[in-house]
Amino acid sequence: MLENITEKFGGIIRSLSGKSKITEKNIEDTIEEIKTALLDADVNLRVVRRFINATAEEAKGERVLKSVDPGQQFTKIVYDKMTSFLGDEKKFLDLRGPDTQSVILFLGLQGSGKTTSAAKLALKLKNEGRKPLLVACDLVRPAAVEQLSVLGDNIGVPVYKEETKDAVRVAKNSLAFAKKNFYDTVIVDTAGRLQIDEDMMKEIVNIKSSVKPMETILVADSMTGQTAVDVAKEFDEQVGLSGLILTKFDSDTRGGAALSLKTITGKPIFYIGTGEKLEDFEPFYPDRIASRILGMGDIVSLVEKAQALYDEEEAEKLQKKMQNESFSLADMLMQLEQAEKMGPLESMLDMIPGLSGQIDKDKLDLSLLKRQKAIIQSMTLKERDNFRIIGPPRRKRIAKGSGTSVGDVNKLLKQFEKTRQMMRKVSKNKGLQAKMMSGGLFG
Repeated sequence: MLENITEKFGGIIRSLSGKSKITEKNIEDTIEEIKTALLDADVNLRVVRRFINATAEEAKGERVLKSVDPGQQFTKIVYDKMTSFLGDEKKFLDLRGPDTQSVILFLGLQGSGKTTSAAKLALKLKNEGRKPLLVACDLVRPAAVEQLSVLGDNIGVPVYKEETKDAVRVAKNSLAFAKKNFYDTVIVDTAGRLQIDEDMMKEIVNIKSSVKPMETILVADSMTGQTAVDVAKEFDEQVGLSGLILTKFDSDTRGGAALSLKTITGKPIFYIGTGEKLEDFEPFYPDRIASRILGMGDIVSLVEKAQALYDEEEAEKLQKKMQNESFSLADMLMQLEQAEKMGPLESMLDMIPGLSGQIDKDKLDLSLLKRQKAIIQSMTLKERDNFRIIGPPRRKRIAKGSGTSVGDVNKLLKQFEKTRQMMRKVSKNKGLQAKMMSGGLFG
């Protein structure tokens, strides 16, 4: 995500890091580069001016010019300013306790991903222990109610709907239904339009008045750049927003919307949509996004993704298998499937410090994991448990069954054997294990 701006800011930061001394002249040159990078990212002009002025003022202070490591100090200033413009700190939804009812009202233009985002949020809240109800109040777009119903079925969250064209009535009645059936979070999906119009605004204002939401959230397409900012301003002035959700963040090569919205509207970004799957929905942490933009990675989010997939019992089992040399191809298949659940490889690279913006993603073999999975899945259970029995005839059969070549099968088995050898060394050598953990083998 944010490939272009990350690449540009990464280059700026690297050039500063190589300087033993920073002068007013190279600060001015760097500020100009930052200005160009922000404008190219379609950041709002007012925001660019504020960012540049605030950064230049602090960067030209004596503290930076005479700093022991001025490059790092200047990077810190840029990082702090960017975090501030993105929202300073993570803002959480203001919801009541589970013993009462909280309403979340969703707004947005048609095509912004509003309905899908409503389902994504419902899934997230369900996984956090809440009992959500989705409400179909988009009675304008053809098949909108059906879409929400399908999404609700997919995540196991009920959808309240009625055979009527009165969205205000549906919203009102959903609250009584939710109270009767003990749903603590009501997520109301309203109608969007291709553009803002008076009728749409009037309907949304009436719905808001009838359900009195705890949160009124605008869903905006991050790829629309400054247009998203204009839409947010209009909705905020006429309806009143409490926060935002940015969709298609994985496809946003510019980043202007994220950097402009908080500054212009004063409203926090709660979540970002990072993919097509209903699980591809992340809390928006300003400091972590600033770190990614500057090419510094986001190791905290990466660890959180891993922790969500691996429980302690599984980790202990895997460690024992490493120690007694019983790690099998079946275990490797499980690891590949877990890695796949963590999200696209490109987004994982963005989170690793030092790799963000450094690898040409067009040259990545993104089909490698799928090929490896297909190869192992084409093996018998006996072969997965004992790779040594896989001779030439079996390799030929596996290649044919997986749609790959014998060379691909050979490569996978060779890689697997090397992995087992490394695991054996690590499990038997505590010193080596400590060295690996500290990055000594790779740093």
